[in-house]
Formats: sequence, structure tokens, C-alpha cells
Amino acid sequence: MRSDRSQSAPTGLKIAAAAGLAFLHLPILLIFVYAFTTEEKSYQWPPPGFTTQWFAVTWGRADVWQALGLSVQVAAISSGIALVLGTLCAAAVSQTRFFGREAISLLVILPIALPGIITGIALRSAFSLAEIPFSFWTIVLGHATFCVVVVYNNAVARFRRTSGSLIEASMDLGADGFQTFRHVILPNIGTALLAGGMLAFALSFDEVIVTTFTAGQQQTLPIWMLEELVRPRQRPVTNVVAMVVVLATLLPILAAYYLTREGDQIAGAGK
Repeated sequence: MRSDRSQSAPTGLKIAAAAGLAFLHLPILLIFVYAFTTEEKSYQWPPPGFTTQWFAVTWGRADVWQALGLSVQVAAISSGIALVLGTLCAAAVSQTRFFGREAISLLVILPIALPGIITGIALRSAFSLAEIPFSFWTIVLGHATFCVVVVYNNAVARFRRTSGSLIEASMDLGADGFQTFRHVILPNIGTALLAGGMLAFALSFDEVIVTTFTAGQQQTLPIWMLEELVRPRQRPVTNVVAMVVVLATLLPILAAYYLTREGDQIAGAGK
């Protein structure tokens, strides 16, 4: 007897799925098309012609490289902070029992649930109250608030699938805390941490709202793109940069997906 899962989907459902995918992805494909257009000042459809000259123009724009460098640095440091804090929070919540544990778990994930503008206003008010000048580090702190959540969610899910008996067995065999972490805990949560770090990097790299409130006069790449759309110099350059951003954020997300998909096996289990 055939399983229901093996039956072909109805034609109407296939059409609806295709329409949904087109609605989601056709605007992204337009970015790629307009990166090659010969029209400099408007989004004319169909494009009057195609050229690759804008890639050379983008390569020579110093402001693009400056904004890209700032975004990469902010994303890397924010992700590093998130890996440390998110992993420690996940270990505390999943491996121990204490009063208020669920409340603390809710508070950890709250920043990503709040609207970005609320987080941005709160951070800007806090920096102003503490008389902290807006700088590279205020952007990093702003991004770390939501990057921690991404790492925490990945790590806590993996911690909860890791048997506590493996840790107890390691300690019973004479391993100290560092050895237990290195040989038992890290192999079990390593892919989850890597996936969380990649997602945090991608999230930080293309963040706009919180950055607007914490950057001062500095421009990350998304802020540069936003200002170029408002006061364009060469519209196709913005689309070339947008295409690079799409690829730069897509690859970490795909890698994180495959890493977490293969994370059902628990290292050391059954041995």
C-alpha cells in the first residue's frame, strides 16, 4: 500500500507553491538583472542593454570598500561575542536547574523578538545616558544583543539533546572540566555553535535598523546602500553591491542549514 507522502501533490497546490516562490524570489532576481543594465539613472524595464562595466566601477569605489570592511569587522566581532555569551547562557539554562530559569531564558531571547526600532531606541538612550560616544564599538554592542539569541537557540537545542550521562561518565573516568569540554561537550555542540555563528554573522552583516541608531556618522554596507538609494550616484553600483550581499549572506545560511540538519547524531552515544 502506497504511503500518502509518496502521492503526487495536486496541481493547484503545485501552482500555489510556485506562485509563492516567485513572489519571494523574483524581486531578488531583479537585483541581479539591474546589476548588468546599461541604464545609469533609472530602473527601466526591460533594461535597454546589458554590460559588466559596473563591476569594475564598484571595484574602484573607495566608499564601497570602506563600508564593506566596517560591516565585516562588526559582524565578525559581534559573532565572536555572541558565541561566548550564547554558549554560556545555553549551558547554564539547559544543564542546571535554578529558580527563575525559564524567566532568564525568555529574557535572553527577548531582544530578537522585539521590533528593531525599539532595540535601537533603547540602546541609543542607554549610550547617551552613559555618555558613551557613538563609535565602532557601539555598533558591535548593538549587533551582539540579537546575535547572542541566534547562538543561544542553536546551542540550547543541542545541549538538550546531549545526554548528561556522557558528561558524568567522563568525570567518573578522571577527566577534568576542560578535558570533558574538549572531548565530550564540544564534539556534540560544535556544529550547532558553528551554525549559530554563521547565522549571527549573516544577521549582523545586513542589519539596518539597530545600526542606524548606534552608528553615529559611520556607514556599514547596508547603511551605505540605503543612502545610495535615496541619493543615487550610479544606481547599478548599488545593485552590484546588493548582489554581493545576497551571496555573502546566502552561503552562511545554507552552511548553517546543512550543519544543523546533520546534527541529530550525538557524539559518543552508543559507543
